[in-house]
Amino acid sequence: MLSSNPLQPLTHYRKAYLSSDLTAGLSVYLASLPLCLGIALASGAPSISGLIAGIIGGIIVGALSGSEVSVSGPAAGLAVIVLDSIRTIGSYEAFLVAVILAGLIQVVMGLLKAGRLSSFFPNSVIRGMLVGIGLVIILKQIPHALGRDNDFEGEFEFGQFADRENTLTEIYQSFVTPNIGAVIISLVSLCILIYWDRVAAKKRRFYKFLPAALAVVLVGVGLNYLFKQYMPDWYLGDSSGHMVRIPLVSADKGFLSIINLPDFSVLANPRIYVIAITIALVASLESLLNIEASERIDPLRRIPSSNQELLAQGVGNILSGMIGGLPVTSVVVRTSANVMSGAKSRLSTIINGVLLFLSLFLAGSVLNHIPLSCLAALLIVIGYKLTQPRIIRGIYQEGANQFIPFIVTVLSIIFTNLLIGIAIGAAVGLLFVLYTNSQSSFRVIREGHNVLVKFQRDMYFLSKPQLKETLLSLKRGDSVLIDGRYATFIDNDIYTFLIDFEQTAKTMGVSYELRQVAQRKRIAPTYAPI
Repeated sequence: MLSSNPLQPLTHYRKAYLSSDLTAGLSVYLASLPLCLGIALASGAPSISGLIAGIIGGIIVGALSGSEVSVSGPAAGLAVIVLDSIRTIGSYEAFLVAVILAGLIQVVMGLLKAGRLSSFFPNSVIRGMLVGIGLVIILKQIPHALGRDNDFEGEFEFGQFADRENTLTEIYQSFVTPNIGAVIISLVSLCILIYWDRVAAKKRRFYKFLPAALAVVLVGVGLNYLFKQYMPDWYLGDSSGHMVRIPLVSADKGFLSIINLPDFSVLANPRIYVIAITIALVASLESLLNIEASERIDPLRRIPSSNQELLAQGVGNILSGMIGGLPVTSVVVRTSANVMSGAKSRLSTIINGVLLFLSLFLAGSVLNHIPLSCLAALLIVIGYKLTQPRIIRGIYQEGANQFIPFIVTVLSIIFTNLLIGIAIGAAVGLLFVLYTNSQSSFRVIREGHNVLVKFQRDMYFLSKPQLKETLLSLKRGDSVLIDGRYATFIDNDIYTFLIDFEQTAKTMGVSYELRQVAQRKRIAPTYAPI
């Protein structure tokens, strides 16, 4: 078992994990690259800001994270908040100050052990989040696979800002006007990915060592080059709308020529603190939920530290804001890609960050030749692995109290966005938890005309409808005993109803008795001084 201590040198990890982490790191990088750029554009920020956040999330947060498999970077769930915040505060440089302040707030939250809040979300909602994100990935990548690249990569909102379409109308438009070259590249890429997984499962060394994602990218670039030579009508262009687009580093000024630095003069504006608190809370919630989800898909079943994760995210956001990056969170899509690609340790996340950094210097010669359609195929396969029918079928078999919050979360994420979907799912999940508890708060035992109603736990107002229905179903001649000995708390609504029902029982011809039923309130425990 790997240690979760981020200060432990990576050389102490098992060498057997190295090849898996190298392969996973490259695969995650290829999935992260267009997402980092697309989320930046969807946020109304400079495209380089997404890459910076991805680099910080991979190298810094990856090294400090409370999870061995979580991958951090810019998040689609924050895109709307970032876009609105930049407009509110007036400039991207001013917004960067809010990112730094949000990081400081997260560090404080981690020190105060606020990470435990993630445990309050029902398991059905966490699983719904994974499946919902998987379906959104598939739905959002279908247009890119068909060559319609009007929308930004990484925008997971149902309503799209780039072209004013929504998820479903965008798919319809992509089938109406497909790009033949993109369709061929995506179909060939899908075939390669399916074949690669099946052969790798048979322990073929070559296929296990060489990432399928890399093979797909090489084939996609090669096919597009062949189209240029022999089928110009199918050619997707070069570094245009159908390609990965990375900003070029100026040869004379280097990295500093393309980054933005924070404008600290905005600290006098009170609005910056509201924005910072909003980013801190939303980014923390998304990160905490994602590491809860990462625990469920981690093949080694390691339990991540949520408080350590908050500290890592805080440090990441401070550094990201300092050098012009978007807010950083732990992200479901990249974490899933990491696990599905066979990652065993945090080394894969760090490799992803290093490769994103190197991208800044390789963009002109290599990466801007990669078609989005082949990367769409890669993301569709990742989405499918999160939404396999057996997963949904298994949750359905667990019963309505698990399946309904799950499916509500899935549908809410698809038709709104990640954060609203989780909020709706959590609300429904909480209602089911309360309902389930109310259904088992008392037992009814009948022997002939003798009826025992035995309170098994604390009685809250939610149990009142079922209790009322039980008592009103009694027949003339019945004798009922209400036994409240095992309830340490009886809600005022329940107590008042039981007292008032005595007169109703006489009218019904029912003998009615209460045993140790009193209006009891919770009393805080007292402790003797030591």
